Amino acid sequence: MFAQPLIDALEFARNGKQLRGEVPISALSRLGDLLTDSRGMLHYAVHGYRVGEVDMLGIEISGECHLRCQRCLGELNYPLTLNANLRLVSSAEMDEVEAEDEVEYLEASSQLDVLALVEDELLLSLPFSPKHATGVCVPAPESLQHSANPFSVLAALKK
Repeated sequence: MFAQPLIDALEFARNGKQLRGEVPISALSRLGDLLTDSRGMLHYAVHGYRVGEVDMLGIEISGECHLRCQRCLGELNYPLTLNANLRLVSSAEMDEVEAEDEVEYLEASSQLDVLALVEDELLLSLPFSPKHATGVCVPAPESLQHSANPFSVLAALKK
């Protein structure tokens, strides 16, 4: 187990600070149901910056996850290269934030958990239904294929 990095988001952004690190995929518990296994490491970098009077956080994540292909149910190596920019807003401003396609918002916190933020961004970036490229999949084992109509049993009972 290792320490959870916490930052004061506004101070971090206003002073242009940077934080880099690695995290084992096994430490990101909310990913567990989406992965075939939890081996590997993710590399992350968080940097604070300002655009005019606006405080921002930039997040970069790279690594590889092992997802389950929804066609063949086999392992799918999914390379990650994720870049996100988040505008920091106070809790009072969160209610007034307009939905813009270009900018994502994050409530500024004096105890922002960096690994939770990395995990959130990762969860948002993963495909809903991951699949191998067309022609790459091996058909599912015969035990998983539906060969008989399930209603044929009911038809036999009717006779």
